[in-house]
Amino acid sequence: MVIRRGIAATLPFVFACALACAPKKTPLDVTKCPPTVPSAEASATAGKRLAPTPEAPASSFGAPEAALSAQAAPPPLLPQSPDPDPPQLGKIGDLPLESGEVLKDCQVEYRVLGAANADKSNVVVWATWFSGITKDLVQLVGPGRLVDSTRYQVVLVGALANGVSSSPSNSLAQPRARFPTIGVRDMVESQHRLLTTVLGLNRVHAVMGISMGGMQTFQWGVAYPSFMDRLIPIVGSPRLAPYDLLLWQANVDAIEQSPEFAGGNYRTQPILSVVQQLGDLHLTTAGNYNREVTREQVLTGHDKLSPPRFDANDRLRQLRAMIGHDVTRAFGGSLDAAVAAVKAKLLVVVNERDAMVTPGPALDFARRAHATTLTLKGDCGHRSTGCEEKEISARIARFLQ
Repeated sequence: MVIRRGIAATLPFVFACALACAPKKTPLDVTKCPPTVPSAEASATAGKRLAPTPEAPASSFGAPEAALSAQAAPPPLLPQSPDPDPPQLGKIGDLPLESGEVLKDCQVEYRVLGAANADKSNVVVWATWFSGITKDLVQLVGPGRLVDSTRYQVVLVGALANGVSSSPSNSLAQPRARFPTIGVRDMVESQHRLLTTVLGLNRVHAVMGISMGGMQTFQWGVAYPSFMDRLIPIVGSPRLAPYDLLLWQANVDAIEQSPEFAGGNYRTQPILSVVQQLGDLHLTTAGNYNREVTREQVLTGHDKLSPPRFDANDRLRQLRAMIGHDVTRAFGGSLDAAVAAVKAKLLVVVNERDAMVTPGPALDFARRAHATTLTLKGDCGHRSTGCEEKEISARIARFLQ
């Protein structure tokens, strides 16, 4: 099956496009929309296959290591355009990782919107989604949006491997395949260090996030339970369901098996058409997709695919981080113990028809935690933050009070 250039062109753009410029009868066109969004145990065999594993060194993929010019920075692979409002970069030094490796000279992207009150008790931290950057979140902040920056100081933080925070695509010391394995816990550790050592925050009012940002939100709750008063994971998960793991592993396989990828040593950004097709198939429901996209667009659009904004090596690192995500790991695999560690009030937002990050694990966590839930019923699936923003915003506003 072939897919055109719209939703599948890359996962980062979905939520803002849905809010700002998604046509009713055509697919989302990321070329006309500001960059924005958007995630085992079935058998022993599947479990072994789906388990995250460290990447082999670049030279093991057949590309001559000498060709990489190890002393030189990797060449730019994506179009570079001036950013009139660039984010700030918090330099937090070398970061020890769950894998036992060290991320050298780590930096974390952030933006601050709104003013803190006298005791800094109105700070809301918002982590980026899979493939997202903080710029993607800006249009979701403000009066009437998901968080009102006239009432709260909103700190937008970029996840590791998003292309702005330390990533395979921008690291000078550990570029491309030499970039260490990272997990969702490492993303949270980098953000905690940013908030405490760079921004001087020892407690915040809330932590929130959408999709992979929601995964980070769950991890924040168990890793630093006294750091926040509220947690708001939106279409996220405390650990991925088997269906989700299958999807993300299919994405990994599609990247690694693509000749374009060249073991991570590509000189031009891979198009990765299968990855883009997987995005189309799971970001929304079949009914919604069939309304938005015509047969002609599907049949002719494949030849018009262009490289996604999100670098392929960065994508691979974040995919593996989601596959390995499990908030129970520090608790011997006990979900009840992980739930018991959470001290903050919890609002869990899911869409019952989400096929990208299925809602079961998040709802199970919420039930055990006696948390507040919002289950969306619309047919946008994982894109529901854009399609049902008004309902979500109203619920978040009440919950933050």
